[in-house]
Amino acid sequence: MSDRAVMDMIAELVPAGSRVLDLGCGTGELLAHLQATKGCTGYGVELDDANVLACAQRGVNVIQLNLEEGLAIFEDQSFDVVLQLETLQNLRNTEAMLRETARVGRIGIVSFPNFAHWPNRLQVLSGRMPVTRVLPYQWYDTPNIRVGTYADFHVLARKCGLRVLDSFGVQDGRQVRVLPNLMASMAVFKFDRD
Repeated sequence: MSDRAVMDMIAELVPAGSRVLDLGCGTGELLAHLQATKGCTGYGVELDDANVLACAQRGVNVIQLNLEEGLAIFEDQSFDVVLQLETLQNLRNTEAMLRETARVGRIGIVSFPNFAHWPNRLQVLSGRMPVTRVLPYQWYDTPNIRVGTYADFHVLARKCGLRVLDSFGVQDGRQVRVLPNLMASMAVFKFDRD
């Protein structure tokens, strides 16, 4: 979450003073930002050793945990907001983790690369898997095991009994609210349980 404009967009979705759980928090940059600018508290969850150390060095509370194992260590509704930013596409059981996000938090916020962005469509039409700034890997070395679209998430949210409170695309550091499935490289959703 190093793009400052995107980080600010996500931060705007988080109410001041919230207790936040950031799943796949990386180096803890966003959670540190939320603590400093919005008075939030909470924890990051991260698997990578170097990122766990970076969180600790930032003063971010972090738990080293493999998200594939679920969130059983957390009580129902124990956080105001659960962030799952650019992690869903890396998980084997996306649907289960989305349900866990909704169980543990009153509000969930997710983001993921939008595979339906028009340059991706053109690359697929030319017979190649997309390689872009948001999808920077070749098909054979990507950590992404899932590809999804802005439109797909609406379907998955309904299936999981979630109510989308806000959604938009992100392109070049700007919100995209008109035709986001086509015009945005990143999708962002804020939701709660229906």
